Amino acid sequence: MTINPLANNLPLIIGHRGASCVAPENTHVAFEQAMRDGADGIEFDVRLSSDGIPVCIHDADLRRTGGRTARVADLTAHELTHHAVGAWFNRQYPERARENFIHQTIPTLEQTLAWARETGTILYPELKTEAGNAYSLAAQVGRFIARFSLLSSVVVESFDLVAVRAVRQVHAGIRTAALYDYHARRHFPVHNYIVESATKNGASEVALHYTLATPKVVGAARDAGLDVVIWTVDDTMWTTRAVTLGIKALITNDPATMRDALAARRE
Repeated sequence: MTINPLANNLPLIIGHRGASCVAPENTHVAFEQAMRDGADGIEFDVRLSSDGIPVCIHDADLRRTGGRTARVADLTAHELTHHAVGAWFNRQYPERARENFIHQTIPTLEQTLAWARETGTILYPELKTEAGNAYSLAAQVGRFIARFSLLSSVVVESFDLVAVRAVRQVHAGIRTAALYDYHARRHFPVHNYIVESATKNGASEVALHYTLATPKVVGAARDAGLDVVIWTVDDTMWTTRAVTLGIKALITNDPATMRDALAARRE
């Protein structure tokens, strides 16, 4: 493998669920804070409501962020977008608490795409599928992306490779990323598994847990024409490693610190 440093084209900084270290995840205030902190874009999670509307939330239920046991799939988009999901952050991180966090609600994908089009934000929506809904979620997300004419600034990612493939079936022009966590190490050789499964399912990129980001794995992916994204990293040493390995983007909870580290490299 030939290392091809990014040189002046430094890796993108992508806020994990927004600037989730300083604001409640997957809320509009976290998305906006990430951009104020110098992020190039945001990563966020997408699920379907009971009436088939894509909404931005990580967990399958509201227990952790909304204080309810109700499942996302059992609530309408109206119910979800009117439910507060920020108070938990103030309780868990009192030193970062802000009064306006309490009233944050769950955004819809449509609202997030409209905001991104106005701000020029790069988006990495992660599809969180339920049993049997991979195609319906992918179809809804793909249609919204096409409707907002955001093909050049959105990369749809998922651990569910059926959903990754389905996005391209809905609209061949949408970029996709196959997600891999440390469990990929069960497959040997891991670099062959990642490249073969990603390309088989039409992925444009691979999004690797940082423990998978060895020179061999990254090099194999790049040699196969796949861009490489690393998640979730808050250690600034990754800014140097990303340049050395030719990594496209770093997904981080702390965009401000990672952006400062990249700026320091230029000095």
